[in-house]
Amino acid sequence: MDQFDTFIIGQPSLDINTDYDGRTVREIGGAVVYSGFAAAALGHKVCVLPKTNSAEIETVALFATVKNIKVIPLKSPFSTSIENIYHSPDKERRSCRILNRIEGYQVKDIPDVNAKVYHFAGLMRGDIGNSLIEFAEKKALVAVDVQCLLRYVDKTTGEMSFHDWPEKFAILPKVRFLKTDAAEAEILTGSRCRVEAAKILHGWGAAEVMITHNTEVIVYDGKKIYTEPLKPRNLSGRSGRGDTCFSAYITERLSSSAGEALLTAAALVSLKMEKPGPFAGSRADVETFIKEFYR
Repeated sequence: MDQFDTFIIGQPSLDINTDYDGRTVREIGGAVVYSGFAAAALGHKVCVLPKTNSAEIETVALFATVKNIKVIPLKSPFSTSIENIYHSPDKERRSCRILNRIEGYQVKDIPDVNAKVYHFAGLMRGDIGNSLIEFAEKKALVAVDVQCLLRYVDKTTGEMSFHDWPEKFAILPKVRFLKTDAAEAEILTGSRCRVEAAKILHGWGAAEVMITHNTEVIVYDGKKIYTEPLKPRNLSGRSGRGDTCFSAYITERLSSSAGEALLTAAALVSLKMEKPGPFAGSRADVETFIKEFYR
């Protein structure tokens, strides 16, 4: 059986993104796409489990340009489609409306994949259940992007809003790597201080906590707060920032210290933010960027 560094479970999304200036771009996004490309670009062996209606999104073709990725497609009557409207130039404030969605992942959907990390990269509550996290903990290190547990969909309007995760105290101790953004961290902990929120989440059981912000990324491992700034020269590729950063971090973390992994992740996502779509560069590009702008 093949050995993978990361096994990413989540669906692509047909995204309709409208900037604060009214410009609209249609693209295929989703955490699994941004995460898969980022990890593979660094040379890690990646397996992805995307769920779509193949007539709308053909997932093998979606990842065909990337080395190091094995695709195991899952079928769903519908693909996920999200409308994002950004309200500020830094793209920190946005409204989201779901246009369509997949049937959620079930334990029976998960094939036997030998991976060091099982990375849950759903897009809204119902995509990934708590039972999947409990299942994965028995097989590998567990990485969770908490958006798929906090984003609720109004069944009438399709509007998405964020609410707390009721099962967090039971499930967080099963999570090795947890990712939130600043707003999600406040919802979970009640704290607007990112450092304090990271420490609270660690205290509730998550071994390593990443919190992203438009200015920086922090990681707390129970001993030290690690911080790296984001240094994009433009924001044309802002979509997928957190997914890219988290995936780069957790795969680098398999062989590097927290500080080294965070530096690589921050530099890679800074580069990615300068161009729409998933990261299409190389490790050499990231190392050059680090030398020029970080060290």
